[in-house]
Amino acid sequence: MGARAVDKLSAANRWRLLLCESDPSKAAALATTPLDEAMQSADHVVMAVPDALIGRISRDLVPRMKQGGTLIMLDAAAAYVGQLASRPGVTQMIAHPCHPPFFTVQPTPEAQADYFGGVAAQDIIVSLIEGDEACFTEGIEVCKDMFGPVNRALRVTPEQFAFLEPAMSEILVAAAACWMKDALEETVARGVPRDAAEAFIAGHAQIAMAIAFGAEKAPFSDAAKLAVQWGTQQYISPAWRKAFDREVLEEAIAFMLGPASS
Repeated sequence: MGARAVDKLSAANRWRLLLCESDPSKAAALATTPLDEAMQSADHVVMAVPDALIGRISRDLVPRMKQGGTLIMLDAAAAYVGQLASRPGVTQMIAHPCHPPFFTVQPTPEAQADYFGGVAAQDIIVSLIEGDEACFTEGIEVCKDMFGPVNRALRVTPEQFAFLEPAMSEILVAAAACWMKDALEETVARGVPRDAAEAFIAGHAQIAMAIAFGAEKAPFSDAAKLAVQWGTQQYISPAWRKAFDREVLEEAIAFMLGPASS
């Protein structure tokens, strides 16, 4: 993400970039600025670091930042569990891409094949953790360029951010996607030719999501409705909604971030 951010912010041609890198082997390939000098100069500090290190690195950076500076982190987990340093005069915010949505026609083949974002247009989610609204507004402009092209910057609270990720998008949706892949592999293991299984799941996953999300107005067949009902009762735990409960979400985040976050 650091390399993507540098490329995008450089291309926007309205920001002066100061690069910091703790790994000497990587820093040798960059024109870096000493950390203390960068922190005293930067209006916005983007932490393009692993999620598990956000809390620890923020506690190192926030005391060094200039008064009126804005710290931009790219994940909500550390903020949700209270791992961030707090300092008057320093604004802290979160920004994260939504990624290009499915069932959207992009203007070029390159954009249509872009699943991450950066070629295809996407929305971003932003949240003010603490600090100044004016600094937050300018920070959103940094994030629009960093994740561009951006259609909308959608604001949520830090708690709502954690509901979006990790609760909804990773703990539930990404797990469901991996479960679908496991279902494909089990089908192949039971003797179905791989090309037939892959063709079948690709089309059926798309039409199922299209119906479920309303992009396709035709309903599931009566038999399919019963199959969905039966499969939900047999194989999906009714406890899945607990992923949004604070104590469960904090437990999940602690598991995700691990000892490196302490």
